[in-house]
Amino acid sequence: MFKAMNLEENKSNNPGTAGDIEKVKCLIIGSGPAGYTAAIYAARANLSPVMYEGLQPGGQLTTTTEVENFPGYPQGITGPEMMEDLKTQAQRFGSDIRWGLATKVDFSGSVHKVWIDEKKLIEAETVIIATGATAKYLGIDDEKKYAGSGVSACATCDGFFYRGKDVAVVGGGDTAAEEAIYLAGIVNKVYLIVRRNELRASKVMQERVLKTKNIEVLWEHQTKGLTGDGVVEGAILWKKKGTPEEEEVTIKIDGFFLAIGHKPNSDFVKEFVDTDEVGYIKTVPGSSKTKVSGVFACGDVQDSIYRQAVTAAGSGCMAAIDAERYLSEKHS
Repeated sequence: MFKAMNLEENKSNNPGTAGDIEKVKCLIIGSGPAGYTAAIYAARANLSPVMYEGLQPGGQLTTTTEVENFPGYPQGITGPEMMEDLKTQAQRFGSDIRWGLATKVDFSGSVHKVWIDEKKLIEAETVIIATGATAKYLGIDDEKKYAGSGVSACATCDGFFYRGKDVAVVGGGDTAAEEAIYLAGIVNKVYLIVRRNELRASKVMQERVLKTKNIEVLWEHQTKGLTGDGVVEGAILWKKKGTPEEEEVTIKIDGFFLAIGHKPNSDFVKEFVDTDEVGYIKTVPGSSKTKVSGVFACGDVQDSIYRQAVTAAGSGCMAAIDAERYLSEKHS
């Protein structure tokens, strides 16, 4: 999600030149539903928030074609359009939204230091981390070719579009099992593509998968590629790849769901905040507070369970309110 940008672009988008120190009340790192909502609430609380959107302004939803489960859009809306709406709303209240990314932080002192594009230094009284998480992909070219046209990394987000159809889920852990079971209640049939001859999922989840009549587990299968004219219409699989019994198998599907995990975009702050073994930032239960005073986290970078636009937006609201209360107490 985060990558350095051209210095000339940096100068044209941000006040001052590279090497300047800018002091702000509230710095929001990352965009998406969490970041933009945090900006809306922070701006309305007169925190004059400055946001750096990162490499993918709008986050994961910008790769989603239709969003039908976010409140307020009865006819549905595309992911990019919804993110543009949220951005416009944040700007309406005075949020300073910029293109750039945080490459280094120092949260060891009372003032939080964040370097943008490895050059510009921001000193912030409060920092809201909303950098999201990146879905893990298999690395085959067809994943990009059919992105938004049959390939998805979120069954809860996109499963509705495949009601009554046949789909495949890739993975063998709890996430894959949960997504397969969820989809089984919507679609006609689910193929669960498992690389090994066993599931890594918990025993309870394994039992649920095996008891669900319209889930067929394809043991020792790996994905070779996808087929279809503009949209996914099938998958080409290797069965028992690398063994004398190796063979190529083709299945007819309309949707291909990846459930092999997500990687939280938290590497650049791990030295200062606590994370779990995967990298999700730990927050105080019931709040957005990290272990560092004045530093808050919201959205998918700290949510390993729900990962929905609406829950991300809610946590962005929490982060802004927590930041405002922190500053009020600090200056009272």
